[in-house]
Parts: sequence; C-alpha cells; structure tokens
Amino acid sequence: MGMLQTMRWFGPNDPVSLMDIRQAGCSGVVTALHQIPVGAVWSVEEIEKRKQLVEADNDRYAPLHWAVVESLPVHEAIKKGEPERAGYIENYKQSIRNLAACGIQTVCYNFMPVLDWSRTNLSYEMPDGSRALRFVWEDFAVFDLYILKRPGAEADYEPEIIESAREKFAQMTPERVLELSAIVLLGLPGSEESFTMDTFQGLLNEYARIGDAELREHLYYFIQEVAPVAQEVGVNLCIHPDDPPRPLLGLPRVVSTEADLAQLMAACDVTANGITFCTGSLGVRPDNDLPGMIRRFGERIHFIHLRTTKREKDSRNFHEADHLAGDVDMYAVVKALVLEQQRRERLGVGEPSIPMRPDHGHQMLDDLHKKTYPGYSAIGRLRGLAELRGLELGITRALEEAVILPSAGELIARS
Repeated sequence: MGMLQTMRWFGPNDPVSLMDIRQAGCSGVVTALHQIPVGAVWSVEEIEKRKQLVEADNDRYAPLHWAVVESLPVHEAIKKGEPERAGYIENYKQSIRNLAACGIQTVCYNFMPVLDWSRTNLSYEMPDGSRALRFVWEDFAVFDLYILKRPGAEADYEPEIIESAREKFAQMTPERVLELSAIVLLGLPGSEESFTMDTFQGLLNEYARIGDAELREHLYYFIQEVAPVAQEVGVNLCIHPDDPPRPLLGLPRVVSTEADLAQLMAACDVTANGITFCTGSLGVRPDNDLPGMIRRFGERIHFIHLRTTKREKDSRNFHEADHLAGDVDMYAVVKALVLEQQRRERLGVGEPSIPMRPDHGHQMLDDLHKKTYPGYSAIGRLRGLAELRGLELGITRALEEAVILPSAGELIARS
C-alpha cells in the first residue's frame, strides 16, 4: 500500500476547493475547525459538520474523507504551564474523544511558543519565475531589533548582523516595514486580528521566565496527560517540528532535532505519542539525518509532510525548493518511508498507508494571479504531489522487482 495522498484544506473560504483536491488525485483531506477558539472543545456536532462538508459529493465523484486534523491547537496557558492549563488540557482530551467518536484518528499539533512558523518573504522569485517562501536571518533581525525593538534582542545576533540589519532598516520604506511586520506576524495564531507591536511584545514578555528546560517540562506534562487518552480511543497524536528549527525572538524551541524527538517519545512511551515527520522543517538543519530518523522513529510516524528547503550561503537563510530538489534527499526519504510501510504491513502493526501531504508549493502558472494562503496554492502542490507520487511508485516497483527478479549471476548460470 502506498502513502495516503492528502492535501490541506482551510475550510469553505479556502480558494482551493475540495474538487481541486479531488482532481489532484487525493483521497484524504487535512483540515481543522479554525472557527473554534483555541482551547475550546471541538464538539461532535461541529466535527460532523466539517466531515459532512468534506464528504458531500462522494456519491457523485471519487470519494474524499477527513484523514487528518491539522491542527488541534495547544493553548498558550499549557505551553506556559499556567494554573489554568488543567482546564484546557481537559478540553483537549474531550476534543480527542469527540474526534475518535467521529472516526478521525490522526491529530497533528505543535508546541511552538507564540509563533507557529516564521518566514520573511512570501513571494521569493525562483529562476523559473515561480514564487516561493523564504527566511532570511538578517531580515528577521531587522524586524526584531529595529521594528519590534525587543529588549535584549542584541544578545541573539552577531555584531555584523546587527550592523547590516541597521543599514538595511535605514533604507527601508514605510511600506516595506509594514510588509515585513505583516509577514512575521502571519505565523501568529489569530493573526487576522490587528496586532500592534506592543501587543506582540506583551505576548513575548509572558515567556520571560520560560527557558528551554521549562518549555520541555510543560510539553512532557501535556503529552503525559493527553497521549494515554488518545491511546485508549485509538487516536494518534503527532507533533509538528519547529519551523524554522531554532530559537527565535528569545523564545525556546524544543522540537528541532532528533534528540528533541527522542526525549519527547521517551516522555510518554505509547504509540499514540507520535510525530508529524516534516522534511521541510527538520531538513533546514544539516545535522538532522532524515532517512535515519525515519528508520529509528518509524512506528511513531503518523503523518508526513514532504517538502524540501535549500540552505543559502548563510545556512540560517533558506528558501523552499522544488519538491525533488533542495537539501533533502527525497529519494532516500521516500525509500525509507516505503520500507517502513512495508514493515508495518508485514508485521500487521500500525497503519501501513501513512497519510502524506505535499507540503507547501510554489505559486506558479495561473496561481500567480490569484490570492491564496502562502505555500498553499493549488498548482504548486499538484506539481509536488505528482512528482512525489511518481517517486514512490518507482521506488516501490524497484523494491518488488529486486525480490522477484533473478540476479545477474543466476541468469548467467541458467544460460
């Protein structure tokens, strides 16, 4: 069985329709109830409404089903370890139970403080004229040092970065300042609201006493509370790695490396405590051995994001490359995933068809003239999915033929 092919769908207002996803060849939909406030219970009624929306045309066309929740967000009170986290954790448990009652068994979440993800350019022009997402450390320093003016930020940057950021900021127009600020704040949950720099700084201040050790402690407490419930009702939780995988804005990030994932898996040793294996996020770091991580964490991988990034001259800078290009050895990654699925099928354990979505995609062709969610235009993801689908098929067939076909030595002996 191959990977379950899916695409992310942001709901009825997404410019990419369910029919678009169906015509891309997907049978699974990755979505969430974005309209429900973070920390509130997802009721069976609301879950069923979204499920029915996804399945509405299944009697006429190739069927779709809600395969993965991305994301069931974790309230900031849980991340900060505040007293009221107990109530939010109980709500989270109930949402898991309700999702299980509706037949949804895979739930992606993340534990990044304040910002879910960070980029500094949403329309970086590629050599072929398509547009990609990009992160530039110097530009992020401009925002941090000279727009936000975070107290103590200078300690996080080298003197040459501070100076080059100062020079760049001095040349920026007011329009560019607003643009960069809007891009950074796009990774802020609820960023459709109007956040001021003071408001944003206030959110950062709430983490003043929370360092690496404290955030890990809060994550492990959370997973020890919710994973047993998920295990009991047959739901797999899968944490998304930090994006990018390094501390930003003075905030700790604790899901960036293989060691981070190993500690989290050991903190609650049940299968339901699992991983969203995002090759884009993990692949930004050259010290992450992605195929090796798949072999070592295989049974805990419940969801896959396949994309690749290209590190630039300053390795902290990167842009999102074509799905089969960049710094991720996608052949080795997909081969390791195929072998993991075959292992599951052979042993009769776990789900042999792991949900996978082509993560992000370049804005290209007709989508260059449309407004879409950054990274989630239809055509770029369709291109990525087509390439990944072909790669998986080729690897699967090659492995099958390696078992079935006689070796060259056997052919010679027979002749």
